[in-house]
Amino acid sequence: MSDCLFCRIVRGEIPATKVYEDDQILAFKDIAPKAPVHILVIPKQHIATLSDVRSEDSAVLGHLLAVTPRIAGEQGCSDGFRSIINTGRVGGQEVYHLHLHILGGDTPLPAMLKY
Repeated sequence: MSDCLFCRIVRGEIPATKVYEDDQILAFKDIAPKAPVHILVIPKQHIATLSDVRSEDSAVLGHLLAVTPRIAGEQGCSDGFRSIINTGRVGGQEVYHLHLHILGGDTPLPAMLKY
């Protein structure tokens, strides 16, 4: 998708503070961090939401999940981190390009949901 914000970051049209990149995924700092460490990890190929994943996307998603702990550790999350994939409107997804949030820092994160 040519107008997708994250696709434009992948193509280098919009700057981002990259922390990891390989041929399949890109990780960069969130511009509005919700924790001391807030990294977004995205597949370079456009997949709108987790609900849109197909069996042929398994390799890239497996790679994304496998590299996430390494990225978190390199960003200082040595004592744990939270990984979140928001999916769709109800899930709070704001950019419709699949992305995983790495949240962490030096103090425990607050509870995720309070009902």
